[in-house]
Amino acid sequence: MNVVSIVAIVFGCSLLALGVIGGTILIAIRMIKGSASQSTQQQEKETQMIQEIFQGLQQMEERVDALETLLMEREQKEK
Repeated sequence: MNVVSIVAIVFGCSLLALGVIGGTILIAIRMIKGSASQSTQQQEKETQMIQEIFQGLQQMEERVDALETLLMEREQKEK
């Protein structure tokens, strides 16, 4: 397997993980700071939005895993 492709895959996954972790932390901070002044309806909307973002990120992670698998299989066939 090509070392460059392995490094690219690892780097891409690392960036994705950092983005997810950072986003989660920011959302948690916003929820904690704004929880006292927000109405229940606003909290429900934010909760739904966060759940949708989380589901989208899970789907993106699955797609990245599938692409990694395809790349690794392609490189194995080339050898």
